[in-house]
Amino acid sequence: MKITACALALALFPTLANAQTVPTFKAGVLNDQSGVYADIDGPGSVLAAKMAVEDFNPERRGFKVEVLAADHQNKADVGVNITRKWFDVDKVDAVVDVPTSSVALAISQLVKDKDKTFLIDAAGSSDLTGKACTPNNVHWTYDTWALANGTAKAVVGTGGKTWYFLTADYAFGHALARDASDIVKAQGGTVVGQVFAPFQTTDFSSFLLQAQSSKAQIIALANSGGDTVTSVKQAQEFGLTAGGQKLAGLLVFLSDVKSMGLQTAQGLLLTEAFYWDLNDKTRAWSKRFAARNEGRFPTMNQAGVYASMLHWMKAIDAMDKDKARSGTAVVEKMKYMPTEDDLFGRGSIRQDGRTIHDMYLFEVKKPSESKMDYDFYKLVATIPGDEAFRPMDQGGCPLVK
Repeated sequence: MKITACALALALFPTLANAQTVPTFKAGVLNDQSGVYADIDGPGSVLAAKMAVEDFNPERRGFKVEVLAADHQNKADVGVNITRKWFDVDKVDAVVDVPTSSVALAISQLVKDKDKTFLIDAAGSSDLTGKACTPNNVHWTYDTWALANGTAKAVVGTGGKTWYFLTADYAFGHALARDASDIVKAQGGTVVGQVFAPFQTTDFSSFLLQAQSSKAQIIALANSGGDTVTSVKQAQEFGLTAGGQKLAGLLVFLSDVKSMGLQTAQGLLLTEAFYWDLNDKTRAWSKRFAARNEGRFPTMNQAGVYASMLHWMKAIDAMDKDKARSGTAVVEKMKYMPTEDDLFGRGSIRQDGRTIHDMYLFEVKKPSESKMDYDFYKLVATIPGDEAFRPMDQGGCPLVK
């Protein structure tokens, strides 16, 4: 009996044969690596994705996962071009993270057209599970409606009845101000005005003076990242809080508080989906993350990347691997399976792509209350998942029947 050279090689080196048949899935972490959102996502989100792969260990389950990364520079055209190359050349299966709602909204349609998976961990616009929803989107961490529902409702409830919005002039800022305005009015408050500030501006003086002259009790910051840090610092310099007006940060991250310092940020009410010091499991993971992230503790976006990647891999593991090349099929499986991980606990994914989990209302501690670096928050209230997010029938998602 003749034995061909190929058959002999396979017999002698079975691991080589197995390596050739193990399917590989690719996830591309697309975010701001060096700009205004680099601290809340950036390299930390890439690390979170890699930690998810290490912890899940897909090779023990018959497939591999590779993590790619790119900087979209907070520009929609750059994000679309990177995503198209990933799909057409690099054969990427899922796009992950994507801060900046204008970028996320721009690539969402491309993800749908190419039938890939979109794990949205950082873009905030609630339109991504509303009028702009697709069968390929999973919106994991938070959205503008949930932020407004947590912070605006709490501030109005404690007497902050008149509001003025300082709004980042792009899709996210517009959506956040819109959703917060609706909540304020529904709670009996009044919106007395709004000013739009260019995205990534360094001088908020003219905008803050307009807010100051409005005499509104609450100056609402419908921005995030470096814009939030700069506007809070400059508001202090202009004496807004000393004059009796209060700041409401509608999207404030742990890294923002680190940049501001507790002396400046103390007393801020904010809504988050994750905090490293919530329980033993969040503490254990966060300390592992910080040890590999130059001592910086994770933001909720970075936690969202980890958790959404885990659930995506669980769905692939439960599917025929050829079918798992379809983003629509993977997202359908993700919606079918309950979510559960150490960072967000148990939850689910709705028909509109919205992941349901608890949200938390925090108050930033005074310097005297903090016992260590990154010990920044005290828990004010836990908002159950079924109350934290916009009711599905109110979003306008065409997938909802």
